[in-house]
Amino acid sequence: MSRLTDLISQVKANDPELGKELEREFKSLASRRSFGLNFERHRPESVELPGRPVRKGDTVRVLPPRGSTGKGDQRLWKVRGIERVDGKRTARIELIGGTEQEAQQVAAEDLVVVAEFRDYIYPGLVSTGKVERGGDKPYHTVINGENFHALEALTFTHRGKIDAIYIDPPYNTGARDWKYNNDYVEGEDLYRHSKWLAMMERRLLVAKELLNPTDSVLIVTIDEKEYLRLGLLLEQVFPEAQVQMISNVINRAGSPRSGRFSRVDEYIFYVFFGKSVVTPWTNTMLADGSELDKSKMPTVWFTAVRRGSGASRAESKSLFYPVVIDRTSGKFIRVGDPVPHNVNRESVKMEPNELPIWPLGSEGQENRWRFSAELMRNYFANGTARLGRRDPTNGLRPVTYLQPGTLTNIENGTFVITGKSPEGALILELAEGGAKSVVPRTVWSQTSHFARDHGSHLINYLLGGKRFDFPKSLYAVEDTLRFIIKDKPQAVVVDFFAGSGTTAHAVMRLNKQDSGTRYCIMVTNNEVSESEQRALREQGLRPGDTEWEKWGICDYITKPRIEAAITGKTPDGKTIKGDYKFTDEFPMADGFEENAEFFSLTYETPVAISHNRAFNRIAPLLWMRAGSEGRRIDNIPVKGWDVADTYGLLIDLDQAAPFTEEVDTKGAIRIAYIVTDDDRRFQSITRRLPDGVEPVRLYESYLTNFRFSMGR
Repeated sequence: MSRLTDLISQVKANDPELGKELEREFKSLASRRSFGLNFERHRPESVELPGRPVRKGDTVRVLPPRGSTGKGDQRLWKVRGIERVDGKRTARIELIGGTEQEAQQVAAEDLVVVAEFRDYIYPGLVSTGKVERGGDKPYHTVINGENFHALEALTFTHRGKIDAIYIDPPYNTGARDWKYNNDYVEGEDLYRHSKWLAMMERRLLVAKELLNPTDSVLIVTIDEKEYLRLGLLLEQVFPEAQVQMISNVINRAGSPRSGRFSRVDEYIFYVFFGKSVVTPWTNTMLADGSELDKSKMPTVWFTAVRRGSGASRAESKSLFYPVVIDRTSGKFIRVGDPVPHNVNRESVKMEPNELPIWPLGSEGQENRWRFSAELMRNYFANGTARLGRRDPTNGLRPVTYLQPGTLTNIENGTFVITGKSPEGALILELAEGGAKSVVPRTVWSQTSHFARDHGSHLINYLLGGKRFDFPKSLYAVEDTLRFIIKDKPQAVVVDFFAGSGTTAHAVMRLNKQDSGTRYCIMVTNNEVSESEQRALREQGLRPGDTEWEKWGICDYITKPRIEAAITGKTPDGKTIKGDYKFTDEFPMADGFEENAEFFSLTYETPVAISHNRAFNRIAPLLWMRAGSEGRRIDNIPVKGWDVADTYGLLIDLDQAAPFTEEVDTKGAIRIAYIVTDDDRRFQSITRRLPDGVEPVRLYESYLTNFRFSMGR
């Protein structure tokens, strides 16, 4: 494939028209044959929406009778009309896709709306509570809803703006741990791997639109059941990124595998986009940092000669030059100019007392320096480059320098400059209590990452005995994120398999350590565990019932956990016992100075949106796009415009003058939403906005702004 594309590029260079024609035919042929990871995409997913009112035109399923534990009728029906029969809302429904026409009348309460991924949706958000202790800091947000639909909504609010996505998807163990099209996927399902891949691919493709393409990271955790397929899928979905896998010990006692090795670890895939890099820390992650002697000054001077791949003189035109020393004393004299490729180094003229040091490899081959001659001169002048001990046979001295990470450690106080050598090189010592920053390794073994001790037990402390299966260690997620957002104090993090809410909790801990204002957007559903569902059905309950929903993941675990973490109190008002450990130790009762708001994803009708009757459901999306902080404009302003803390909304274009004046006066406005179908007037108002304010056009019907097609 790569050879063909190279040949086509050559043709395009000589004959653009012929090249374009060949490229068009090549793409047509390539689209008919799958390369790379092949799997069945299956039919588009569908998801039941319990609690969503049944409306004319909806696709629905008929629920089994209350008290029944069976699956019920899995066929899909179309609602043709709604009417009142004996005081009850009743729906006239017709079978979809049946060999024979079939219709019936069913009480609306015995139907559940089904959203299929090929359908259009019009999402909205309804606030279900908040906790505020963070002043003017952004709000962490928890969205209760189908994660694919929520991701589609986030393409309006955060397209290309996300710094990190961390997800812990279902591991597909075969133990009924996740559903596909409303059915648990079991180990005997011959298509369970392709169903899992299809589910993941659809979500990753939308997640790709959220990530900042110039500097962001996607993190996915997984175990041995799917790590090979996941690795291939990530390479296929994100060909422009670099993928690396970490092995993380989460249970040294081991999880038994009959007749096989006992598993102690799981895997973490990092997918790096653009210029994203790993931030060094004080721990290699190999053995709780004990392999580092933190009281001893580490080696900080490294060779200035390039080694390994790309090190030869031929690789660069300007990085082969001499560092000149005195032939007798060995003292530094100067840095010479770059020598052209076609010039023999032996022909470069030197003064009788001068001895050149060339960037040569261990076998005497011509390599190159790591940086330019000008930078080398600056390094010697600043004392950040130095000459080592002389070779008694030839009189040469090795050239070493301080790497950028060492300079950072000097700036942040980890290393202290105690003086200079007789030749002017800096003398460094480790600051009292300091520790060197190191690049973490690809195998992690930290007691803080044990899931039982710092996941399950932690939730017991926070929630007063509530249980959640297989939560991540808080400190494992904290460390996983630290290496990519430590230097981004305003990072935005997304987790669309949020589970118990560990990701937001970890972001709060990182914020406390450096006074950051990072915030997390979490998406989880309110699924009730498979073991609990049977008992609830036997009680005559159904999804959507209040007594059923209170046991769902979001309402029972995620929301209370976030609130408890912030307030320092359990759901029943008791002070949380115990302390946070490791990097930042303090009582859990102290809580965090953070804000959080909880939302439920809604599904609006085109009619309601087009007549602005759903504005209060759309308002949170406008607020989130502007940074999830400060006051929110929840209702259509009576005066035709309003300006909150970070954004403004203009409904009546005749009021543009006072609106733009207020935006200018406020000074902290990021976005101006302008509602109009008239492009000319939109451009006119845009020109009157202050610099730095992003104009966002909202069409008057709202349909174009907030309609998403899942079949993309």
